[in-house]
Amino acid sequence: MNLFSYDISKKYKTTAAYFSMEFAIDQSLKIYSGGLGFLAGSHMRSAYDLKQSVIGVGLLWSFGYYDQARNEDRTLRAAYTRKFYYFLEELDIDVSVKIHDEDVKIKAFLVRPDVFGTAPMILLSTDIDENDYLSRTITHKLYDGNERTRVAQEIVLGIGGVKVLEALNQKVDIYHMNEGHALPLVYELYNRYKDMKELRKHVVFTTHTPEAAGNEVHNINFLHEMGFFNGLSMEVVREISGYEHGDDFSLTVGALRSAKIANAVSKIHAKVANEMWADVQNRCEIISITNAQNKKYWTDKTLIRALDEHEDYEIVARKKHLKKILFDVVADQTGKMFDPEVLTIVWARRFAEYKRPGLLKYDFERFVRLIKDTKTPIQVIWAGKPYPTDHGATEIFNELIHISHHYKNMAVLIGYELSLSKILKQGSDVWLNTPRITREASGTSGMTASMNGSIHFSIDDGWHPEFARDGKNAFTIKDSDHTKPIAEQDRLDNEKMMDVLENKIIPTYYNKPEKWVKIMKNAMSDIELDFDSGRMAKEYYVRMFDVSK
Repeated sequence: MNLFSYDISKKYKTTAAYFSMEFAIDQSLKIYSGGLGFLAGSHMRSAYDLKQSVIGVGLLWSFGYYDQARNEDRTLRAAYTRKFYYFLEELDIDVSVKIHDEDVKIKAFLVRPDVFGTAPMILLSTDIDENDYLSRTITHKLYDGNERTRVAQEIVLGIGGVKVLEALNQKVDIYHMNEGHALPLVYELYNRYKDMKELRKHVVFTTHTPEAAGNEVHNINFLHEMGFFNGLSMEVVREISGYEHGDDFSLTVGALRSAKIANAVSKIHAKVANEMWADVQNRCEIISITNAQNKKYWTDKTLIRALDEHEDYEIVARKKHLKKILFDVVADQTGKMFDPEVLTIVWARRFAEYKRPGLLKYDFERFVRLIKDTKTPIQVIWAGKPYPTDHGATEIFNELIHISHHYKNMAVLIGYELSLSKILKQGSDVWLNTPRITREASGTSGMTASMNGSIHFSIDDGWHPEFARDGKNAFTIKDSDHTKPIAEQDRLDNEKMMDVLENKIIPTYYNKPEKWVKIMKNAMSDIELDFDSGRMAKEYYVRMFDVSK
C-alpha cells in the first residue's frame, strides 16, 4: 500500500518510521499533551514540506490527554470526553500483540498527507469491539497513570507499530524512537535480525528530557510478565539489553543500548545527557540536534509580510490586532478586558513544578507592586496543562486562579492546546520561560513565540543560549548556581528576573518603542533558519538516518 500522496525527494529516499506517543498535528486531532507532541507535529509537517520518506506511527487516544474544564469555584477540573475522527482512514489489516499472555487486537488508521499537510501517519487503537473492556482501555488516555496500562500502551506502540508496518508491506530502513516509549519495537525486530549488531543499524533514538518522569524505570520481571520483551526469554533479554544483574530496567538505557546513534535536543542537553548516562556500558553516542518548530504552521502570515516589507508601522498595527484576538479569549474565559496598548507577558507551556510557573510571584510584595503599577502597566496571562494527577502542579495552577480574582490585569486560561497556544504566541509581547537551570532539555514554545515577535525572556537553558542575543533579540535571566538549594535558586532567579523586567523590558517597551520593534524584528529574523523544523528534519536524515553509517 502506498501511504504517500507525494513524490519522495531523491535526497530523502531512506524510509524512516517515526514512533511517538503523541503528535500535535491539528486542533481537531487531540492525541497530544505538550512539547513532545508539538515537536513531533512540526517534524511531520516539515517531512511533508521536504517530501521525505517518513511515516509517523502513534496511538489514537480515544479520550485524548484530558480536556481542561473548571469547577464551580473556577479551579481546574480534568474532563474526559470520547473523541471521534471521521477524517481518519481505517486500514484493512489484521494485527494483534500479546499483553500479559492475552491476544490484543489492534486497529490501524491512516492520516493521509493531504489532510493536514504532514508525512503519512498511522495511528493505532485497541478500543475496538473485538477486544474485551480491559484491552480497550489501553488506548483510552494518553500517559495513563496506571503502570500496567502505561506499559501496555508502549507494547502496542512499539511491537504493534512494527507489525502494522509489515502488514502494510512497508519497507522501513530506520526505526526512530522519539523518547523511550517505543522501546518494545526493538524486541519485535530482534525476532527478525537475531543479532543486536545488525539490529542497531536500523534503530535511532531521541532523548527529550533529564527529568525522571521522562526516563521511565520498571521492574524487569514485571515488564517480562507484561510482554514488553515480546516473548523473549529472560536470559535472552538480559543478554541483549545489557541488564545482566539487577531488576530496575530503564527504558532510556535500553534505548541507548539498542540504537546506532541517539540525539539530545539542544547543545546544553547533549552535555547533560552525556553526563547523566556516562556510566552506561555499551551505549551509543549521544549527539546534539536542537529541536525546532514549523514556521509555516505557527507564524502569522501578515506579520511576516510586514517584516519582509520593512514596514515597522504595519508590524506594530498587526501585533495590536493579534493582541485583540487573544484578549477576546481572555474576556470570554475570565470576564476581563485587556488593553492592546499594555505590555502583555505570557507564561504558557506544560505545567510542571520544575518549570516554575509561579516564579513571577515568588516575591509576592514585589509582584503586587508590579501588577498594580498604573504608570507603566503590565498584563500577565498563564496557561498550561498540569498532569491530571500531579497535585502539586494543579495546586499552583489553582493558586494562580485564586490570586487572579483580585487583579483585573491577571488571567489564567484553560484549554491550552494547539489553537490557544498559537493565539498566545501571536498575541503576547513577552514569552516568559522559567525552568530550573539544566532541567529544560530544549523548551520549544519560545521558538514559535519569537517567530511571531513575542520576545523570549528566559533562564539561560535549553535552546535559548543558542539563539539569544541579550537585549537584541531576547532577554536573558542570568545563570544561578544550580548546585545551590532549590529555595535559594528560586530566590535568586526571581530577583534577577524582576530586575530585568523592571529595569530593561518595561522601560524599553514604553520609552523606546522603536528599539522594541527592532528587538521584535531581530527575533523574527534570527529564529527563521536555525530554528525552523526544516533544518531539523534535514539534520536527522544526514546525521541519524543515513543507513551507510
